[in-house]
Amino acid sequence: MAIANSRWGILYCPKHGQSSSMKRWSKIESCLLEQNIEFDFVQSERQASVTRLVNMLINNGYKTIIIVGGDSALNDAANCLMSVDKDIRDSIALGLIPNGVMNDFAHYWGFKENDIEQTVRWLKERRVRKIDLGCIRYTNKKNEKCHRYFLNCVNIGLISSMMNMRQQTRRLFGSRTLSFIGSMAMMMFQRLDYKMNIKINSDVIDRKVMTVCIGNAAGYGQTPNAVPYNGLLDVSVVYHPEMTQLFEGFYLLITGKFLNHHSVHPYRTNEVVVNEAVKALVSVDGRLMRTPVGAYKIAVEQEVLNFLIPM
Repeated sequence: MAIANSRWGILYCPKHGQSSSMKRWSKIESCLLEQNIEFDFVQSERQASVTRLVNMLINNGYKTIIIVGGDSALNDAANCLMSVDKDIRDSIALGLIPNGVMNDFAHYWGFKENDIEQTVRWLKERRVRKIDLGCIRYTNKKNEKCHRYFLNCVNIGLISSMMNMRQQTRRLFGSRTLSFIGSMAMMMFQRLDYKMNIKINSDVIDRKVMTVCIGNAAGYGQTPNAVPYNGLLDVSVVYHPEMTQLFEGFYLLITGKFLNHHSVHPYRTNEVVVNEAVKALVSVDGRLMRTPVGAYKIAVEQEVLNFLIPM
C-alpha cells in the first residue's frame, strides 16, 4: 500500500538507561495527535538498529522522516539518505525532535528538548532548507576506502577523547553538569597534545596540537560561526596551552567565546587534509570512530539534504 505524502515516518530513539523513555514518547505522541499529524512510528532498541529502521522508512516511501533522538541518530539518518539515489533523497525531508544526550544540531536551529509543542508546530509547517554535509574520507585497517557524512563536526584529539568520556560519565551520573566535571577530572590523566600535520587552504600546520574541530555547524561550541549552508567548513586548531589557560579555554567554550582564546586558531575552507595525527582519536558528530589509517580528507558537500527548519 502506498504511503500518503503527508504521512510522517517517525523513528523514536529512547535515551539509554532512562526508565521514563515511554513517558517521553507518550508526550510526543499526544502533541502529534493534537495537531492532527498522520504518522507511523518505529522504535530503535539500540544504536545498530537506527540505520536499518531509517532505511526501512525510506524504502517504504515516506517523504517526511522525523528522528526523535540526538546527534548520533540524526547522523545515521543523514548517512542513510546519502546512500540512496539523488532523486529519492531529494523527495524526502528530514526532521528532528531532540531527544539525545547531545542535541547540538537541534540547538543550532533553536529546537528545544522541553518544548515539544513548538517543535511539532514548526515541523508541521514543513519549511525545507537544503543544507550542507561534511564528509570524512579515509582508509580503514582492512585497507578499505571509507567515508562518513556529518552535520555537526569532526573532532581530532583531546576534545574527541573528552566527548567520549563525557558520554560514558553521562550514563554513570545522569547529569550534564556532573558528567562535565567528571570528564574534566578524567582529562588530567589524558594525553594533552598530538603530533599533527594538517593542510588547510595554503597553510600547513606541522607541530604538536591539542585538538582540531572541523565544523559544518556550531561544532559543540568550537566553531561558533559555522553555518551548514555556505559551502564551507570552519576549523578551530587549538595548540597546547598551559593548564590554567586550559581551564580558561573550557570556560570560554561554555560561554560561547571559544574563538577569543589565544591558543585557538580559526580557519575557513572547503577541504582539510590530515596527513598525520599520531594516536589522536577521531569522532564524527560526537561518536568515536575507528582511527583512520594514514592520511584522510574532510570536505563539504553543498546543499545535499532537505532539512525541516523552524519558522
